[in-house]
Amino acid sequence: MRLTASDDDDELTAADLALRAAVARRTTWVSVAVNLVLSCLQIAAGLFARSQSLIADGIHSLSDLVADFVVLFASHHSKKDADADHPYGHQRFETAASLALGLLLLAVGAGMLWSAAVKLETPTQVDPVHPLALWVALGALVAKEGLFRYMLAAAKRVKSSMLVANAWHARSDAASSLVVAVGIAGSLMGYPILDPIAALIVGFMIAKMGWEFGWDALHDLMDRAVDEAEARAIAGTLAATPGVRGVHDLRTRKMGDMIVVDAHLEVDATITVEAGHDIAVEARRRVLARHRVLNLMTHVDPQHRPDLDHAPVGAAAAPRPAPPAAH
Repeated sequence: MRLTASDDDDELTAADLALRAAVARRTTWVSVAVNLVLSCLQIAAGLFARSQSLIADGIHSLSDLVADFVVLFASHHSKKDADADHPYGHQRFETAASLALGLLLLAVGAGMLWSAAVKLETPTQVDPVHPLALWVALGALVAKEGLFRYMLAAAKRVKSSMLVANAWHARSDAASSLVVAVGIAGSLMGYPILDPIAALIVGFMIAKMGWEFGWDALHDLMDRAVDEAEARAIAGTLAATPGVRGVHDLRTRKMGDMIVVDAHLEVDATITVEAGHDIAVEARRRVLARHRVLNLMTHVDPQHRPDLDHAPVGAAAAPRPAPPAAH
Protein backbone atom coordinates (compact mmCIF):
# COMPACT_ATOMS: atom_id res chain seq x y z
CA MET A 1 0.00 0.00 0.00
CA ARG A 2 1.17 3.51 -0.81
CA LEU A 3 -0.60 6.47 0.76
CA THR A 4 1.65 8.91 -1.07
CA ALA A 5 4.38 8.66 -3.68
CA SER A 6 7.96 9.21 -2.67
CA ASP A 7 11.47 8.47 -3.89
CA ASP A 8 12.21 6.83 -0.56
CA ASP A 9 10.08 3.72 -1.09
CA ASP A 10 11.44 1.68 1.81
CA GLU A 11 10.79 4.43 4.34
CA LEU A 12 7.28 4.97 2.94
CA THR A 13 6.43 1.29 3.16
CA ALA A 14 7.56 1.13 6.78
CA ALA A 15 5.47 4.19 7.63
CA ASP A 16 2.38 2.75 5.93
CA LEU A 17 2.72 -0.59 7.71
CA ALA A 18 3.23 1.17 11.06
CA LEU A 19 0.08 3.26 10.50
CA ARG A 20 -1.94 0.19 9.58
CA ALA A 21 -0.73 -1.68 12.67
CA ALA A 22 -1.58 1.28 14.93
CA VAL A 23 -5.10 1.57 13.49
CA ALA A 24 -5.58 -2.20 13.84
CA ARG A 25 -4.59 -2.10 17.49
CA ARG A 26 -6.80 0.88 18.32
CA THR A 27 -9.95 -0.37 16.57
CA THR A 28 -9.48 -3.89 17.87
CA TRP A 29 -9.16 -2.78 21.49
CA VAL A 30 -12.36 -0.75 21.09
CA SER A 31 -14.01 -3.90 19.72
CA VAL A 32 -12.68 -5.92 22.68
CA ALA A 33 -14.20 -3.50 25.18
CA VAL A 34 -17.58 -3.38 23.43
CA ASN A 35 -17.83 -7.15 22.96
CA LEU A 36 -16.74 -7.89 26.53
CA VAL A 37 -19.54 -5.72 27.94
CA LEU A 38 -22.12 -7.02 25.46
CA SER A 39 -21.31 -10.71 25.90
CA CYS A 40 -21.59 -10.52 29.68
CA LEU A 41 -24.82 -8.51 29.48
CA GLN A 42 -26.47 -10.67 26.81
CA ILE A 43 -25.65 -14.03 28.39
CA ALA A 44 -26.74 -12.88 31.87
CA ALA A 45 -29.95 -11.29 30.54
CA GLY A 46 -30.62 -14.30 28.30
CA LEU A 47 -30.38 -16.71 31.23
CA PHE A 48 -32.62 -14.50 33.35
CA ALA A 49 -35.17 -13.88 30.55
CA ARG A 50 -35.03 -17.51 29.26
CA SER A 51 -34.18 -16.36 25.73
CA GLN A 52 -32.18 -18.88 23.68
CA SER A 53 -31.60 -16.38 20.88
CA LEU A 54 -30.19 -13.75 23.26
CA ILE A 55 -27.84 -16.33 24.83
CA ALA A 56 -26.74 -17.37 21.32
CA ASP A 57 -26.07 -13.75 20.43
CA GLY A 58 -24.08 -13.36 23.64
CA ILE A 59 -21.96 -16.40 22.78
CA HIS A 60 -21.43 -14.84 19.35
CA SER A 61 -20.18 -11.66 20.99
CA LEU A 62 -17.89 -13.78 23.19
CA SER A 63 -16.43 -15.44 20.09
CA ASP A 64 -15.66 -11.97 18.78
CA LEU A 65 -13.24 -11.51 21.67
CA VAL A 66 -11.24 -14.47 20.40
CA ALA A 67 -11.41 -13.04 16.88
CA ASP A 68 -10.17 -9.67 18.12
CA PHE A 69 -7.12 -11.24 19.75
CA VAL A 70 -6.41 -13.12 16.50
CA VAL A 71 -6.40 -9.76 14.70
CA LEU A 72 -4.06 -8.24 17.30
CA PHE A 73 -1.70 -11.20 16.95
CA ALA A 74 -1.69 -10.97 13.14
CA SER A 75 -1.24 -7.22 13.09
CA HIS A 76 1.78 -7.54 15.41
CA HIS A 77 3.48 -10.19 13.26
CA SER A 78 2.58 -8.83 9.81
CA LYS A 79 4.60 -5.65 10.39
CA LYS A 80 7.84 -7.56 11.01
CA ASP A 81 10.64 -6.97 8.54
CA ALA A 82 11.67 -9.59 6.01
CA ASP A 83 14.16 -12.18 7.24
CA ALA A 84 16.01 -15.22 5.92
CA ASP A 85 12.99 -17.49 6.36
CA HIS A 86 10.47 -14.92 5.05
CA PRO A 87 12.28 -12.92 2.33
CA TYR A 88 9.03 -11.24 1.21
CA GLY A 89 8.03 -10.22 4.73
CA HIS A 90 5.20 -11.41 6.98
CA GLN A 91 2.19 -9.75 5.34
CA ARG A 92 0.39 -13.06 4.91
CA PHE A 93 -0.18 -13.17 8.65
CA GLU A 94 -3.15 -10.91 7.82
CA THR A 95 -4.53 -13.41 5.31
CA ALA A 96 -4.07 -16.22 7.81
CA ALA A 97 -5.96 -14.13 10.39
CA SER A 98 -8.84 -13.65 7.93
CA LEU A 99 -8.92 -17.43 7.40
CA ALA A 100 -8.98 -17.98 11.18
CA LEU A 101 -11.84 -15.47 11.53
CA GLY A 102 -13.78 -17.32 8.83
CA LEU A 103 -13.29 -20.70 10.50
CA LEU A 104 -14.30 -19.26 13.87
CA LEU A 105 -17.50 -17.81 12.44
CA LEU A 106 -18.27 -21.09 10.69
CA ALA A 107 -17.84 -23.08 13.91
CA VAL A 108 -19.95 -20.67 15.99
CA GLY A 109 -22.70 -20.64 13.35
CA ALA A 110 -22.79 -24.45 13.18
CA GLY A 111 -23.08 -24.65 16.97
CA MET A 112 -26.00 -22.22 16.97
CA LEU A 113 -27.76 -24.16 14.21
CA TRP A 114 -27.47 -27.37 16.21
CA SER A 115 -28.74 -25.81 19.44
CA ALA A 116 -31.72 -24.15 17.75
CA ALA A 117 -32.61 -27.33 15.87
CA VAL A 118 -32.73 -29.28 19.14
CA LYS A 119 -35.12 -26.70 20.61
CA LEU A 120 -37.37 -26.77 17.55
CA GLU A 121 -37.77 -30.55 17.88
CA THR A 122 -39.85 -29.92 21.03
CA PRO A 123 -41.62 -26.56 20.40
CA THR A 124 -44.09 -27.09 23.24
CA GLN A 125 -41.25 -26.95 25.75
CA VAL A 126 -40.01 -23.51 24.63
CA ASP A 127 -40.19 -21.13 27.60
CA PRO A 128 -41.82 -17.67 27.31
CA VAL A 129 -39.37 -14.77 27.19
CA HIS A 130 -39.11 -11.95 29.73
CA PRO A 131 -39.47 -8.37 28.32
CA LEU A 132 -35.96 -7.51 29.58
CA ALA A 133 -34.53 -9.58 26.72
CA LEU A 134 -35.99 -7.21 24.13
CA TRP A 135 -34.38 -4.12 25.64
CA VAL A 136 -31.00 -5.83 25.87
CA ALA A 137 -31.27 -7.04 22.26
CA LEU A 138 -32.09 -3.51 21.02
CA GLY A 139 -29.18 -2.05 22.99
CA ALA A 140 -26.82 -4.65 21.54
CA LEU A 141 -28.09 -3.84 18.04
CA VAL A 142 -27.27 -0.14 18.42
CA ALA A 143 -23.85 -0.83 19.94
CA LYS A 144 -22.82 -3.34 17.25
CA GLU A 145 -23.96 -1.17 14.34
CA GLY A 146 -21.98 1.74 15.77
CA LEU A 147 -18.93 -0.48 16.18
CA PHE A 148 -19.23 -1.65 12.55
CA ARG A 149 -19.33 1.89 11.16
CA TYR A 150 -16.34 2.95 13.25
CA MET A 151 -14.23 -0.07 12.26
CA LEU A 152 -15.12 0.07 8.56
CA ALA A 153 -14.17 3.75 8.31
CA ALA A 154 -10.80 3.01 9.91
CA ALA A 155 -10.21 -0.03 7.65
CA LYS A 156 -10.92 1.96 4.49
CA ARG A 157 -8.61 4.73 5.63
CA VAL A 158 -5.60 2.40 5.76
CA LYS A 159 -6.87 -0.01 3.04
CA SER A 160 -6.56 -3.20 5.10
CA SER A 161 -8.57 -6.25 3.98
CA MET A 162 -8.09 -7.90 7.37
CA LEU A 163 -9.65 -4.90 9.16
CA VAL A 164 -12.46 -4.78 6.60
CA ALA A 165 -13.16 -8.45 7.35
CA ASN A 166 -13.25 -7.72 11.08
CA ALA A 167 -15.56 -4.74 10.51
CA TRP A 168 -18.02 -6.86 8.54
CA HIS A 169 -17.77 -9.39 11.32
CA ALA A 170 -19.15 -6.64 13.57
CA ARG A 171 -21.90 -5.95 10.99
CA SER A 172 -22.86 -9.64 11.08
CA ASP A 173 -23.27 -9.20 14.83
CA ALA A 174 -25.57 -6.22 14.26
CA ALA A 175 -27.64 -8.21 11.76
CA SER A 176 -27.90 -11.12 14.16
CA SER A 177 -28.98 -8.78 16.98
CA LEU A 178 -31.71 -7.41 14.70
CA VAL A 179 -33.02 -10.92 14.04
CA VAL A 180 -32.85 -11.69 17.76
CA ALA A 181 -34.81 -8.54 18.60
CA VAL A 182 -37.52 -9.46 16.09
CA GLY A 183 -37.69 -13.03 17.44
CA ILE A 184 -37.95 -11.85 21.03
CA ALA A 185 -40.63 -9.31 20.08
CA GLY A 186 -42.62 -12.09 18.40
CA SER A 187 -42.22 -14.29 21.46
CA LEU A 188 -43.53 -11.51 23.70
CA MET A 189 -46.55 -11.17 21.38
CA GLY A 190 -47.53 -14.77 22.06
CA TYR A 191 -45.40 -16.77 19.65
CA PRO A 192 -42.59 -18.29 21.79
CA ILE A 193 -41.42 -20.52 18.93
CA LEU A 194 -40.02 -17.38 17.22
CA ASP A 195 -37.19 -17.17 19.75
CA PRO A 196 -35.47 -20.45 18.72
CA ILE A 197 -36.30 -19.68 15.07
CA ALA A 198 -34.40 -16.39 15.49
CA ALA A 199 -31.48 -18.34 16.97
CA LEU A 200 -31.58 -20.66 13.93
CA ILE A 201 -31.47 -17.71 11.50
CA VAL A 202 -28.58 -16.12 13.40
CA GLY A 203 -26.64 -19.38 13.23
CA PHE A 204 -27.14 -19.62 9.46
CA MET A 205 -26.08 -16.00 8.89
CA ILE A 206 -22.90 -16.45 10.92
CA ALA A 207 -21.98 -19.76 9.27
CA LYS A 208 -22.50 -18.30 5.78
CA MET A 209 -20.29 -15.30 6.47
CA GLY A 210 -17.62 -17.53 8.00
CA TRP A 211 -17.58 -19.69 4.88
CA GLU A 212 -17.21 -16.66 2.60
CA PHE A 213 -14.36 -15.13 4.63
CA GLY A 214 -12.54 -18.45 4.94
CA TRP A 215 -12.90 -19.35 1.26
CA ASP A 216 -11.67 -15.91 0.14
CA ALA A 217 -8.64 -16.04 2.46
CA LEU A 218 -7.83 -19.58 1.31
CA HIS A 219 -7.64 -18.43 -2.30
CA ASP A 220 -5.32 -15.58 -1.31
CA LEU A 221 -3.03 -18.07 0.44
CA MET A 222 -2.95 -20.03 -2.84
CA ASP A 223 -1.35 -17.04 -4.65
CA ARG A 224 -4.51 -15.66 -6.22
CA ALA A 225 -3.88 -12.83 -8.68
CA VAL A 226 -5.24 -9.32 -8.21
CA ASP A 227 -8.27 -8.22 -10.20
CA GLU A 228 -7.89 -7.31 -13.87
CA ALA A 229 -8.28 -3.57 -13.35
CA GLU A 230 -5.39 -3.40 -10.87
CA ALA A 231 -3.20 -5.59 -13.09
CA ARG A 232 -3.88 -3.27 -16.04
CA ALA A 233 -2.95 -0.25 -13.92
CA ILE A 234 0.40 -1.83 -12.99
CA ALA A 235 1.05 -2.75 -16.64
CA GLY A 236 0.24 0.83 -17.62
CA THR A 237 2.80 2.21 -15.17
CA LEU A 238 5.43 -0.16 -16.58
CA ALA A 239 4.59 0.70 -20.19
CA ALA A 240 4.79 4.44 -19.46
CA THR A 241 8.39 4.16 -18.20
CA PRO A 242 10.83 5.81 -20.65
CA GLY A 243 12.65 3.15 -22.64
CA VAL A 244 10.02 0.43 -22.20
CA ARG A 245 8.68 -0.60 -25.63
CA GLY A 246 6.26 -3.25 -24.43
CA VAL A 247 5.14 -5.36 -21.44
CA HIS A 248 4.14 -9.03 -21.49
CA ASP A 249 3.79 -12.02 -19.17
CA LEU A 250 2.67 -9.83 -16.26
CA ARG A 251 1.82 -12.03 -13.29
CA THR A 252 0.62 -10.99 -9.84
CA ARG A 253 -0.01 -12.72 -6.53
CA LYS A 254 -1.32 -11.40 -3.26
CA MET A 255 0.89 -11.13 -0.19
CA GLY A 256 -1.53 -10.03 2.51
CA ASP A 257 -2.74 -6.60 1.36
CA MET A 258 0.34 -6.17 -0.80
CA ILE A 259 1.16 -7.59 -4.24
CA VAL A 260 4.18 -9.41 -5.67
CA VAL A 261 4.62 -8.88 -9.42
CA ASP A 262 6.64 -10.54 -12.21
CA ALA A 263 6.85 -8.87 -15.62
CA HIS A 264 8.82 -9.03 -18.88
CA LEU A 265 9.85 -5.63 -20.25
CA GLU A 266 10.66 -5.14 -23.94
CA VAL A 267 13.41 -2.65 -24.74
CA ASP A 268 15.35 -1.57 -27.82
CA ALA A 269 17.56 -4.48 -28.86
CA THR A 270 20.48 -2.19 -29.72
CA ILE A 271 21.04 -0.64 -26.29
CA THR A 272 23.64 -1.85 -23.80
CA VAL A 273 22.96 -4.28 -20.96
CA GLU A 274 23.60 -1.43 -18.52
CA ALA A 275 20.99 0.78 -20.23
CA GLY A 276 18.44 -2.04 -20.15
CA HIS A 277 19.15 -2.59 -16.48
CA ASP A 278 18.61 1.11 -15.72
CA ILE A 279 15.26 1.05 -17.53
CA ALA A 280 14.14 -1.96 -15.47
CA VAL A 281 15.23 -0.30 -12.21
CA GLU A 282 13.27 2.86 -13.08
CA ALA A 283 10.19 0.81 -14.01
CA ARG A 284 10.36 -1.01 -10.69
CA ARG A 285 10.75 2.26 -8.77
CA ARG A 286 7.67 3.74 -10.43
CA VAL A 287 5.50 0.71 -9.71
CA LEU A 288 6.53 0.51 -6.04
CA ALA A 289 5.84 4.23 -5.64
CA ARG A 290 2.40 4.21 -7.27
CA HIS A 291 0.87 0.84 -6.40
CA ARG A 292 0.55 -1.41 -3.35
CA VAL A 293 3.34 -3.60 -4.72
CA LEU A 294 5.74 -5.21 -2.26
CA ASN A 295 8.23 -6.40 -4.87
CA LEU A 296 8.57 -6.42 -8.67
CA MET A 297 10.78 -8.92 -10.49
CA THR A 298 11.56 -7.83 -14.07
CA HIS A 299 13.01 -9.67 -17.05
CA VAL A 300 14.34 -7.56 -19.92
CA ASP A 301 13.66 -8.78 -23.48
CA PRO A 302 14.78 -7.29 -26.82
CA GLN A 303 11.78 -5.82 -28.57
CA HIS A 304 9.91 -8.06 -31.08
CA ARG A 305 12.08 -11.10 -30.41
CA PRO A 306 9.90 -14.19 -31.05
CA ASP A 307 11.39 -16.46 -28.41
CA LEU A 308 10.08 -18.67 -25.63
CA ASP A 309 9.85 -15.73 -23.18
CA HIS A 310 6.76 -14.57 -25.07
CA ALA A 311 4.85 -17.83 -24.56
CA PRO A 312 1.58 -17.41 -22.62
CA VAL A 313 1.68 -18.40 -18.95
CA GLY A 314 0.92 -22.11 -18.65
CA ALA A 315 1.54 -22.85 -22.32
CA ALA A 316 3.68 -25.82 -23.20
CA ALA A 317 7.18 -24.84 -24.19
CA ALA A 318 8.07 -25.48 -27.82
CA PRO A 319 10.93 -27.97 -28.30
CA ARG A 320 14.30 -26.39 -28.87
CA PRO A 321 16.14 -27.36 -32.04
CA ALA A 322 18.59 -30.21 -31.55
CA PRO A 323 22.29 -29.28 -31.63
CA PRO A 324 24.18 -30.19 -34.82
CA ALA A 325 25.69 -33.65 -34.85
CA ALA A 326 29.43 -33.86 -34.26
CA HIS A 327 31.62 -34.98 -37.18
